[in-house]
Amino acid sequence: MSVSGMYLRRICQQAILGAVCVGLFASVQVWAASVTSPGAKGPWRPSQLITPQELMQELAHPRGLKPVIVCVGFKFLYEGAHIPGAVYEGPAREPAGMAKLRKWARSIPKGTPVVMYCGCCPFDRCPNVRPAFEVLREAGLTRLQILYIERDFAHDWVAEKYPIQKGN
Repeated sequence: MSVSGMYLRRICQQAILGAVCVGLFASVQVWAASVTSPGAKGPWRPSQLITPQELMQELAHPRGLKPVIVCVGFKFLYEGAHIPGAVYEGPAREPAGMAKLRKWARSIPKGTPVVMYCGCCPFDRCPNVRPAFEVLREAGLTRLQILYIERDFAHDWVAEKYPIQKGN
């Protein structure tokens, strides 16, 4: 084989290896996105997640039907800062919190828009969101959404200068 033939063969091998690596990298990225996607780790549909920005737009709409907002996290966090008008019915990871949330949900008309949130920690590790969602879904709430707080309430809501209320 001539020098130019060996050179051409080596270039082809490198091109094939590069294409395989690019394909493998793209596959890993798609897999990672599906694993870390907030909708991938719960019984909810992606359309049931609402961002802080989207919630603020809903709340600011002059004629829109305002959702009932329910905090399903820890009481000390709710008392420190919560979304104005939010009711406290948590923490949903504890049996008493689940019972309180279940009782509250029975008092809400099924077609009422409800946005639940916790915000104690990153969404994908939150101990309260999943059980709260299950309780509210089982209660038959048909317009249920979850506030997607990626990091925590302090960073994703308070630090963004969205309105807060303190205390009960």
